[in-house]
Formats: sequence, C-alpha cells, structure tokens
Amino acid sequence: MIEVEQQARELQISVQTFVRTFGLLVTKQTPCGQPVSPSYAHALMLLLDRDSAGLVTTQSELADELGLDKSSITRLCARLEADARVTQLRGAEDGRSRELELTARGRKQAIAIRAASQARFRRVLEAIPPTSRPAVLDSLQLLTQAVATLKQE
Repeated sequence: MIEVEQQARELQISVQTFVRTFGLLVTKQTPCGQPVSPSYAHALMLLLDRDSAGLVTTQSELADELGLDKSSITRLCARLEADARVTQLRGAEDGRSRELELTARGRKQAIAIRAASQARFRRVLEAIPPTSRPAVLDSLQLLTQAVATLKQE
C-alpha cells in the first residue's frame, strides 16, 4: 500500500508540474500564446470541429465537452457572443436551449488558435526522443481514461 501512496504522490507532483510548466494556470492567454483564456480557445476549436462535421452545438453540449458547469458556460458563451465570435440562437427543437454558431470572425480566430496549438504541440513532440513518443502518447491516453472513469462515479 505504501508503494501505491508513493506512486500516487509522484503522479500528483508530475501532473501539477506539467500543468504549471505548460502554462495551463495562465487565464489570460493559451499555452500557445493566443490572447484568450484556455476555455475560450477550447470552445472556439470545439465549435470549429463540430461545425466542420455538420453538427449543431448547444450550450449544454459545449459545457459537457469542456467539463464546465452551466453558469460558467453561460458566461463564456455571452463573452463569445459579445466578442462577435458566435451567435446564439433558440434551439430548433427546444426553445429553452441555445444553439451556437461560429461567426466569420470566430471561425478565423478558431483556425488561428488551432494552428498555434498544433505548432506548440509539434515543438513539444520534437523535444521528446522519437523512441519515447509512443509511450508518452499511450500514457496520456491511459491517464485520460482513468480520469474519465472517475468522473463517472
């Protein structure tokens, strides 16, 4: 049991150090240097992905995907709308829901954020020895799955 406790502590320290080093605690810009919060950037990129797939996204779906509560997503969507990045429409099937559509400005910014993010991750990947890359990617997938399992409890 001591070994599990020690490993849990090592995992905690490693994840916390990664979060700080990568820049995830900065709220006024993304880790790739874009001048918006990470949640703002993730919302734009998610909307871009879903729109490109021909999917309509509601506030509720965006909240679920981003792991944000209703009040946080409402504020985020209001800011996106005030910045002319999205428009919010009454839901086609449920008038209480809000469907989100990227504006041309929102699409342009989402594309720029995506490009900056991809460039940053490319540089990170290139800093990892090629023989270690599969293990890093597998470990991140396992960690994500473990965290997702805990969220369902």
